[in-house]
Amino acid sequence: MISPLQVGVTGGIGSGKSLVCKIFQALGAPVYNADQRGKWLTDNDPEIIHEVTVLFGAKAYKDNHLDRPYIANIVFNNPEKLNQLNHIIHPKVGRDYSTWLKEQTYVYVIKEAAIMFESGSHKMLDKIINVYASEEMRIKRVMQRDKFRTEKEIKAIIEKQMPEPERHDRSDYIVNNDESEMLLPQLLDLHSAFMVEKVC
Repeated sequence: MISPLQVGVTGGIGSGKSLVCKIFQALGAPVYNADQRGKWLTDNDPEIIHEVTVLFGAKAYKDNHLDRPYIANIVFNNPEKLNQLNHIIHPKVGRDYSTWLKEQTYVYVIKEAAIMFESGSHKMLDKIINVYASEEMRIKRVMQRDKFRTEKEIKAIIEKQMPEPERHDRSDYIVNNDESEMLLPQLLDLHSAFMVEKVC
């Protein structure tokens, strides 16, 4: 059986990755959300639970779920701890994705991940799409979506993410989701290209 074309979708916070993936899903493409699966595995995989507890102590989990505010408070300004946490979770997500991929029969699949390049998961994909929107627009979207976040907090997150020019340079396609052009025609063009590329 021919394996599907593997397409990654990434972008900065508030760029609209999830919307793009929902449209691809509506067009028939299976979507693997690495961030959601990572959260599920962190709460349910015994190996991850053990390693995270060793790294952060007994307070890491509360009511059988990772205490994300507690962990975030530790790792936000501690790159070493964040790196250690990523080394626990990312390989497990990679294996989970590989298992999921074997079950897919569509011409192409979508893998959505916020830190696709940083985690190294782009290396196993065929094409990468970067979803772009201006920083001003992204901040506005996140403030509307996450009422608990301040503008200062969102800017701090953006500063810690990969710079937009670097994401552009490392991606195969740029999807503009900044309202300067319609989103759907861009994705329909990519959908057609992926269907033809894999068939050929």
